Amino acid sequence: METRGMSRRGARGVLGILAACPRCAMEASAAMKKPRRRRFSMIRDFQVADFLTLGNGFAGTGSMLATMKYVASGDETFLRLAFGLLPIALFCDFLDGRVARARREVSMLGQELDSLADLVSFGVAPAALAFGLGMRGGWDAIALVYFVACGISRLARYNATASELAGAGGKVKYYEGTPIPTSLAIVALFGALASFDRIGAALPGGAVMLGPWELHPIVLIFVVSGSAMISKTLRIPKP
Repeated sequence: METRGMSRRGARGVLGILAACPRCAMEASAAMKKPRRRRFSMIRDFQVADFLTLGNGFAGTGSMLATMKYVASGDETFLRLAFGLLPIALFCDFLDGRVARARREVSMLGQELDSLADLVSFGVAPAALAFGLGMRGGWDAIALVYFVACGISRLARYNATASELAGAGGKVKYYEGTPIPTSLAIVALFGALASFDRIGAALPGGAVMLGPWELHPIVLIFVVSGSAMISKTLRIPKP
């Protein structure tokens, strides 16, 4: 009985404090109504298109790992896998935007996911593949880093200016500079060279020494591609 009486007096004391302090009452009410955290809440908030975007990133990451395995082992099976995963990444990239628009699930999260996945699959993965094919000189490394940096800059600029470039319907009508997935044209070229064993020491153009470092002239294709991505005067109609 004594314990129950103390509990009642304590409860009346708490109610009195809340009555005297409206802010305390509001905070207490908010705390009581706070939703319980869901496990894996971020994944559960993904839309269907977001999973396709992740598929793009997974394929690009897989390509990089396959390239590293090829460099370490010399097994051409991994080289073929590195090439084969990038068209899958492109397919996922092509499909995610269309699924998002069809389901009316376009979101800022989806846009950021798309940019990050594109950077992995069409920026870093092609650069890693070029290294695996034999472009490993000092000047080659600078050219490949420049290419990836251009890809980062191009995607950041697109995200920052998409609303300005959008027409009345909210859709971007053109790209400033070439889209980063166009790097797969370079991947296709090197895929053809690899099929004819024109990689490594047999790369077209060979290698030249410029100062302390080696340069494979064919790597300059990446410099041209990167420069086209960051161009502001080159406008590509968006389908």
